[in-house]
Amino acid sequence: MKKNGAQILVESLKKEGVDVIFGFPGGAVLPLYDVLYDEPIRHILVRHEQGAVHMADGYARATGRPGVVLVTSGPGATNTVTGIATAYMDSIPLVVLTGQVPTALIGNDAFQEADIVGITRPCTKHNYLVKDVKDLPRIIKEAFYIATTGRPGPVLVDIPKDVLSSAPDDYRHPDKAHLDSYQPTYKGHPGQIKKAVDFILSSKRPVVYAGGGVVLSNAADELKAFSTKLNLPTTTTLMGLGGFPGTHPLFLGMLGMHGTFTANMSVTEADCLIAVGARFDDRVTGKIDEFAPYAGIVHIDIDPTSISKNVKVDIPIVGDVKTVLKDMLKLIPQKSSLSGFKKNTAGWHAQIKRWGATHRLSYKQESNGKLKPQYVIERLYHATKGHAIVTTEVGQNQMWAAQFFKYDRPRTFITSGGLGTMGFGFPAAIGAQVAFPRSTVIGIAGDGSFQMNVQELATAVQYKLPVKIAILNNMMLGMVRQWQEFFYDKRYSHTCVSVAPDFVKLAEAYGAIGLRASKPGEVDGVIKKALAVNDRPVVMDFRVDPFENVYPMVPAGQPLNKMLLV
Repeated sequence: MKKNGAQILVESLKKEGVDVIFGFPGGAVLPLYDVLYDEPIRHILVRHEQGAVHMADGYARATGRPGVVLVTSGPGATNTVTGIATAYMDSIPLVVLTGQVPTALIGNDAFQEADIVGITRPCTKHNYLVKDVKDLPRIIKEAFYIATTGRPGPVLVDIPKDVLSSAPDDYRHPDKAHLDSYQPTYKGHPGQIKKAVDFILSSKRPVVYAGGGVVLSNAADELKAFSTKLNLPTTTTLMGLGGFPGTHPLFLGMLGMHGTFTANMSVTEADCLIAVGARFDDRVTGKIDEFAPYAGIVHIDIDPTSISKNVKVDIPIVGDVKTVLKDMLKLIPQKSSLSGFKKNTAGWHAQIKRWGATHRLSYKQESNGKLKPQYVIERLYHATKGHAIVTTEVGQNQMWAAQFFKYDRPRTFITSGGLGTMGFGFPAAIGAQVAFPRSTVIGIAGDGSFQMNVQELATAVQYKLPVKIAILNNMMLGMVRQWQEFFYDKRYSHTCVSVAPDFVKLAEAYGAIGLRASKPGEVDGVIKKALAVNDRPVVMDFRVDPFENVYPMVPAGQPLNKMLLV
């Protein structure tokens, strides 16, 4: 019997090594769901299509493999847009399969028709509308290749229902994708690499500034080797956390708007800044004119459009971070020949040490006082000894998770960086837990963000996923309230979320476990109970101080050395 488009598509997915799909069925994709009924590919039935994309995103960030989404046409497709834009901003490899009305009805305003190719063109790396069933194998091969190579990103494939139902006389699964106009550069220019190494060795105040590209290219080992061989102080962006060990003595902490005093001052005073897989976004640079004003800048990135886009750099190197760092390491002399360089940078290390001793990340937790959110994060770190995958929502909870939990391994900190998507963290935690069912996965949330995709509790319960959700419940939209306190004369306009569900009862209503702590002495007990559960999700409701703020803070548009401190 001839195979139809749905069967051909599933064949293609299996050839790409797809083992799980996050999706929600509908009329336009019924032929595909009928085929999946008999297939070994695991399907996770979500409760909202946005949740499906965030789950696939979390899966991709945790594993390094592309996440796959399947939804129907019209609202099913449009509900994915926020998740696709989130992945696009953070360069996460996804393949999103959307159903479409039959080819003959496209453009006729048919039931559940939407131009999802047009809608997602600005927020996908590439997208396709499949018009002929014979093109399906080639397009799927290309979609996975584009999503996972070069600077990764989401690719959408829109498939009309008649394409899924029709059976071609013949078709072929290509062995490789052939895209003449798409040839990512992996190998850095040897001359530029030598120039960069020579410049670094001539510097007196060097700093490594590492971004999410280190994690995406699996270059954490190379970065550690590079920094330790030259004894280079190293800071990371929010997306780069875990790309360099958080407990390493050379680690300065996170850089940027809520970065550490040490990291921000080090970059401000550096004479050599080595940017590795980072894109100089506004949350890192602050006032661009005063960012690293004394530094010559080396920039390594696989995306040539990111180089000198926001900040003019002196030595650009286009290439894969992992490959370029390996080549740089080959040019670095033996340690016995580096004595002059280390002597020249000794004063710099002493200055960094003084900054670290003067202004540490801190907060004050009184034993009988209001529960501080930072204390909750620290106790989670202590209880897990750092052996956990942590996802976050967006806002204060995100920044405290970045500051007070130490990430020694890549792909253990999962957050929405570029788009800052509330509602991301919980479904992303589900995706990570699907990928690593025996790992401890903790979703750190605010009470505002958690409610944006709270319906996915049903998904976690259905598949017996023991995700731990730690809600830092301040009954506020905390980060917005903080800005109102600092810059709007404490005029708290619509940031108090006083009407909210009882999260313990809500968890129980879904079939999950709900726990609560309102006092410092209750925190460890709640965490211990949560970590012991292995057959369902746990929601921990931590009632924290509603007026606690994130420090340091660089006001928008100010230089990094103009921090607001506790």
